[in-house]
Amino acid sequence: MNKGILYGIVTYILWGFFPIYWKFLHPVPAMQVIGHRISWSFILLIAILLITRQWKDFRSTALKPKVLGIYAIAGVLLTINWLVYVWGVNAGFIVETSLGYFINPLLSVLLGVIFLRERLRPMQWVPVGIAAIGVIYLTFVYGRLPWIALALAFSFGFYGFVKKLAPLGSLYGLTLETGIVFPIALIYLLFVEFTGTGAFAHDGTFITALLIGAGAVTTIPLLLFASAAKQIPLSLVGLLQYIAPTLQFLIGVFLYKEPFDQSHLIGFGIVWAALIIFVIENYLAHRMPVEPIPEMGEG
Repeated sequence: MNKGILYGIVTYILWGFFPIYWKFLHPVPAMQVIGHRISWSFILLIAILLITRQWKDFRSTALKPKVLGIYAIAGVLLTINWLVYVWGVNAGFIVETSLGYFINPLLSVLLGVIFLRERLRPMQWVPVGIAAIGVIYLTFVYGRLPWIALALAFSFGFYGFVKKLAPLGSLYGLTLETGIVFPIALIYLLFVEFTGTGAFAHDGTFITALLIGAGAVTTIPLLLFASAAKQIPLSLVGLLQYIAPTLQFLIGVFLYKEPFDQSHLIGFGIVWAALIIFVIENYLAHRMPVEPIPEMGEG
């Protein structure tokens, strides 16, 4: 098997099993989990830059006003996405979080039309419309707008849009993004520590180790993804991206026994049908690649 394909599959499998990792941190408030995820990710990324002797190059290319502005927006969107995802997983909405990542590719296409003035072929509007019908149907099924899925899809979609305008590669980009929000995360973690509500080093060795490990589980799949993206076609990357939400969906239904009856199946089936049409149309029309997931990874 091509090494790039292997890296891609491993990456999306790791992202697919993310819910299990965050479920172990269920006793910890989502805000604290994200604070640690940002902090330890930034620390690990800085260590990688120092070990690989890229720190000087990173400083010269990243620390510019325009670059900082773009990645400040990306950092905020990234934080929102991570926070909603972790909260959704630990609140028992893994199935709905997976829906967000199924919707995201179609939303990204729509954002391209609205903000980048990209033109869709007539048949490309079909899956976008079908997906919208699926979301409307699920709104009636849930008795509410599936806001978790939509929040993930929109934050991830706009994150991808911002990354299209961003000049840095995945390693430098994530380092800068996490670095910009790191001071806020650190201040928050110090606050909860001084108020006696912090979980770090107070809720057992296992929880503490998982909080520290949040940095590694964030950066390792990202680095694998960056390597895979360089070695395989973007169209293949785009197809592999559906591994992650599929695994998350299966984990939610079969491992954590989240509600999923016939009415939910119909709603998800409509969205899945839209995705199938989207992929087939993309393949047949000039073999245009499906847009890959941004470098940050899922959840």
